Amino acid sequence: MNLPKELKYSEEHEWVKQEGNNRVRIGITDFAQDELGDIVFVELPEAGDEVEANSPFGSVESVKTVSELYSPVTGKVVEVNGDLDDSPEKVNESPYGDGWMVVVEVSDASDLDKLMDADKYEALVSE
Repeated sequence: MNLPKELKYSEEHEWVKQEGNNRVRIGITDFAQDELGDIVFVELPEAGDEVEANSPFGSVESVKTVSELYSPVTGKVVEVNGDLDDSPEKVNESPYGDGWMVVVEVSDASDLDKLMDADKYEALVSE
């Protein structure tokens, strides 16, 4: 399982990468994309939309199921990965790279303190 050490992780299987200026990049983990199977559609919010920690902000549809995406932070969406509209398989191919989903301007930095490091996340998914 691929778990970059520099990222933070949520119990809902999203990863968070701090980008500076109170902004974070968010996607789903390698574990999550593997569990979902071949992803065929990704529904994301639009730039300017507000997201709330632990609340749904979109969904991922695979050949197996539809799964909601939960925001690990509260804030405003400032960038959306539009490439996923035409190439949702990027989430499977590169969950921590080209398969990222949104960039959020965080309104409460303490949300980041509630996330897990790679070791804690690995322990969670290994149970």
